Amino acid sequence: MTGHKKEKRYECDVCGKAWQKLSKLEVHRRVHTGERPFGCSECDKSFSRYGNLQQHYRVHSDERPFTCSDCGKSFKSAKALKNHRWLHTGEKPYDCSTCGKSFTRLSGLKMHWWVHTGDKPYDCSTCGKSFARSSWLLRHWRVHTGERPYTCSHCGKGFKSSTHLKVHKRLHTGERPFTCSDCEKGFTSSSSLLAHQCTHTGERPFTCTQCGKDFILSTQLLSHQRTHTGERPYTCAQCGKSFTSSSRLLSHQRVHSSERPFGCSDCGKGFKTAQALKIHRRLHTGEKPYGCSTCGKSFVDSSGLRDHRLVHSSERPFTCSDCGKGFKSAEQLKVHRRLHTGERPYTCSNCGKGFTRSDQLKVHQRIHTGELPYTCAQCGKGFAHSSNLLQHQRTHSSKRPYTCDQCGKGFTRSTQLLSHQRVHAGDRLLPSPVCGERFATASHALSHQHVHTSGQPYDCPYCGETFDSSRGLRQHRRTHAGEQLLPLRQAF
Repeated sequence: MTGHKKEKRYECDVCGKAWQKLSKLEVHRRVHTGERPFGCSECDKSFSRYGNLQQHYRVHSDERPFTCSDCGKSFKSAKALKNHRWLHTGEKPYDCSTCGKSFTRLSGLKMHWWVHTGDKPYDCSTCGKSFARSSWLLRHWRVHTGERPYTCSHCGKGFKSSTHLKVHKRLHTGERPFTCSDCEKGFTSSSSLLAHQCTHTGERPFTCTQCGKDFILSTQLLSHQRTHTGERPYTCAQCGKSFTSSSRLLSHQRVHSSERPFGCSDCGKGFKTAQALKIHRRLHTGEKPYGCSTCGKSFVDSSGLRDHRLVHSSERPFTCSDCGKGFKSAEQLKVHRRLHTGERPYTCSNCGKGFTRSDQLKVHQRIHTGELPYTCAQCGKGFAHSSNLLQHQRTHSSKRPYTCDQCGKGFTRSTQLLSHQRVHAGDRLLPSPVCGERFATASHALSHQHVHTSGQPYDCPYCGETFDSSRGLRQHRRTHAGEQLLPLRQAF
């Protein structure tokens, strides 16, 4: 009779998990001790297992030995290939026992579980932010240290993780490996594809428990929840301004630098974010994907549509305490308040002129550079601002989309309509700080102030006569009709 050898089991004294081999137990114990004896010689990242280090080295090389038989895409590990294959098969083997949502990877399910449990055991000692995984905490620390160990070989931009670098490189290569099965639109990352697919299904699986607002991504929900708590854990070291997310901090930090890493392939113009470049590209393609359901007008970005919708609404919940004027957003009120305080925080480095908004400064600087990036396709005339081009294009079409409901008069701009409507209402909301006379528009109030200051900032380059408004200078220059006129911007 043959006897059976008793199976040996080596049990972890911390969590009770057991293995048949002592070597496997020793590797497991590093989970509890945090020991990572295998260090990468290129980036100083360390690992608890030698096999993980060997796989990690492929991050620094182009080696991708695992290839998908369906699309030919290559991967650095068998596990990555296995996860990718589910994009072709549609298989989502990991189901949430609480809400039934399915995932292609176990890591995706684990991330989703934390939406229900709220369990985040890893805390940042600097800002107190909590994380569900130690690797996320490690990556988060780089927000405070500024460390970006993964560098793009094309543009030199640094990233906190190899995944972010991998996705970024696709901006240079044009690779969009993740394709929507409904509209065939391509994306640089699977998360972008998943978010896009919700536009077809209407699904917004992440709900705020305080206000009921729904979100496509869990990260969007987490960022939104800080609007309720007031938490802004990401602070700019240069100006002290705080933000609800690290991505917003990163975008803001470019305000202090001249870095514009995203270049347009058509006109060469640089941008500080990929999203800004994406929106700019629509000026070349003519794409305007955001349409107003009321009047049919289209816009290149969602913020343009959002601002436009306010034209159709009479609601103005934000009121100025000085003049009583109402505004449709807190940001509009904040900018308006500078008319009363005289604050002009954005200053031109060439002439010292101040502006109440950063976009006004940006457009003004084109007076010095001569840049006219927006060109009319019909007559070739150039403009410093896209809104000026859109307004000009209506001179070719005679389109006046903004109509007064009292007299039927049409206007090419919503601001012209608003100013005109005050004629019917008798509103003159902006007072002169010197004599108290009130004006319907900020430009009229500003022109009036020159009466008190004797300011005549607009000089005619031909005869030297001065004017208190650009309009007055324009009208005067017609008296020099027989002369070869300079562009108006050269007169300032």
